[in-house]
Amino acid sequence: MRDQPASTARRTRLLDGPILATLATLATPNIAASFLQSGMSVVEGAYLGRLGTIELAGVALVFPLLMLTNMLSGGAIGGVVAGATARALGAGDDARAQEILRAAVLIALALATVMALAILGFGRSLYGLLGGDGVVLEAADLYGDRLAAGIFTLWLFNVLASLLRGSGDTVRPAIALACVLALHAGIAWLLIFPMGLGIAGAGLAMPLAYLLGAVGLSAWLMSGRAAVAVVPGPVTGRVMVPLLRQGTLAATQSCLTVAMTLIVTAIIGRLGTHWLAGYGIGARLEFLMIPVIFGVGGALIAMVGVNAGAGRRERAIRIAWTGGAMAACIVGSIGLVGSIEPDLWGRLFTQDPETLAAVGLYLSIVGPFYAFFGLGLCLYFASQGLGSMVWPVVGTLLRLLIVLGGGMALVASDAATPEAMFAVVAGAMVVYGVFIVVALKLGPWRT
Repeated sequence: MRDQPASTARRTRLLDGPILATLATLATPNIAASFLQSGMSVVEGAYLGRLGTIELAGVALVFPLLMLTNMLSGGAIGGVVAGATARALGAGDDARAQEILRAAVLIALALATVMALAILGFGRSLYGLLGGDGVVLEAADLYGDRLAAGIFTLWLFNVLASLLRGSGDTVRPAIALACVLALHAGIAWLLIFPMGLGIAGAGLAMPLAYLLGAVGLSAWLMSGRAAVAVVPGPVTGRVMVPLLRQGTLAATQSCLTVAMTLIVTAIIGRLGTHWLAGYGIGARLEFLMIPVIFGVGGALIAMVGVNAGAGRRERAIRIAWTGGAMAACIVGSIGLVGSIEPDLWGRLFTQDPETLAAVGLYLSIVGPFYAFFGLGLCLYFASQGLGSMVWPVVGTLLRLLIVLGGGMALVASDAATPEAMFAVVAGAMVVYGVFIVVALKLGPWRT
């Protein structure tokens, strides 16, 4: 049997605890875990930087697909699962929470299979469209195929971790991610260098590390001590249909975000290998912010969802705005530091002066506006707890259209310089954050 007193105390804290203090308590392990998860890309990039610029450029072509995987499994589907779990527990419906767990595993395995087949079948064509050719294209293909073969492990780990976060348990997913990071660092080093697999070893290392992490989370859920018990049973339409409906909206948000990155990558990739590698390194810091924002957003999903499930909507909305402001401050501060001292980030990956110059240009233009990105994305996560995701998705579509329209205009006028393209990206960030705030304030979050 699971620990009822601990579960009850956790629910009481989410419903009645002081908002900022409770949010900070829940978010701290999430943020730490998110940094650890993003640290895998830093470790991998540092290893590949020792191999050369070609390997870095090749991985830059695949990196948006890796981030799409994490965004779909942890932020989109995982966020919907977390929100549904929180609302079920807030309403005291343990049976529904147990069915959500069963449905989440089925969804994760099905979508992982679809994504793996898509990468294996069409990945090379995509890398070519993004500007990859010759040895860079071969490097991307080698890395992407190995990653795709084990991508189900990332899906399973992220969905199980999200469900635990939705129950108010943010500590154990953080511990599990710390273990995954340590395992990845060791496995990647072993495969890339002593075993001589190079970039192919990097593609294998991440799925192997996540596999071991997923085994650990599964063992905890099956132990009977988690807030949601593993109970055999069917998966009915009353659970699966809402999860798929909300998951489709959330997945649209993730796909639009990655599509925007692919558009910028396609334009920058035609300016040369150093610009492609430099943009890839700079964009890693932006994508690093997504797990950081999810650190706050994961806590918001639990707090907002439990309060909404218990019929306390006004408190849920106050929690959402508090979390959005917290994320904007954290992400904005990191962006400012990156814009002032871009070499602090760039030199983690390369010492090549031309590539470092490209990193510096990107961060100096885009970094000061990270706060708007953090605010908008965090409110999207809060919307998963409240079931009001339409406007954040529209905001993401607006951001994509600005980047697409601006990029096409620059290409058509032969003015697609890195400076101009990065300025379009920065402007789209500002519109994205402001639009979501105004739309939610005047629409579904009006009190």
